[in-house]
Amino acid sequence: MDMQLAGTRAFVSGSTQGIGYAVARALLRAGAAVVVNGRHDGRVRDAVERLAGEVPDAAVSGIVADFADPEQVEGLLGSLGEVDILVNNVGLFERKAFEDITDDEWRRYFDVNVMSGVRLSRHALPGMLARNGGRIIFLSSESGVDVPADMVHYGLSKAGMLALSNGLAKLTRGRAVTVNTVLGGPTYSDGVADVVGRIAQAQGMDVQDLKAAVIAENRTSLLQRFIEPDEIANLVLYLASPLSSATNGAALRADGGVLTTLV
Repeated sequence: MDMQLAGTRAFVSGSTQGIGYAVARALLRAGAAVVVNGRHDGRVRDAVERLAGEVPDAAVSGIVADFADPEQVEGLLGSLGEVDILVNNVGLFERKAFEDITDDEWRRYFDVNVMSGVRLSRHALPGMLARNGGRIIFLSSESGVDVPADMVHYGLSKAGMLALSNGLAKLTRGRAVTVNTVLGGPTYSDGVADVVGRIAQAQGMDVQDLKAAVIAENRTSLLQRFIEPDEIANLVLYLASPLSSATNGAALRADGGVLTTLV
């Protein structure tokens, strides 16, 4: 299917691995020029090289910036330029008891998971409105709707992304610009794979057995397996395309059926 993205330019935050990398690759395959991002120069260069190898004639470049550092964010915004598609993907996550989360950690989660989208959208949205075209997509989580007790800081930040996306969509009234959110479910990203691998090694378990045990704990999952990053990227690709023109201000699920509400 032609996603009608040839000639467009996209920026994907936090895209050197996992879901962000899969999104960047999907956009490149659809004909968009893509700017990837990560905290470390070496990882950004590696991602650019890998994407160029996987997608022939890809127009891919990278910008290094840590969204926990406002000065680095300012530098990124100064060099990014106009984009037609903004994917707010960068995010932190960890399991931690509520009483052990410090004020500094709360601020860091809010800065990276929420303020990154604020700052990037503030940069990109005015140009999209002026050109009467563009897409902003937030990568949130089912944890923003059903906040987990052992990741309250993460769930709160993902709920904040939902609220931000919903509010920004109201600024696009009557324009060919949309702002939407993808609610991802348990995804076997690189970060999750690393955690699962370490736990499996520590407990002397097979990785596949541990993956099955983790999913079995989630009784509401209809998929009954981890979601693959490419499956999240497919929904993002649709929302980035002109084909999704009637979808605005929405939160769309790619959660594997984890959430049990009707809407």
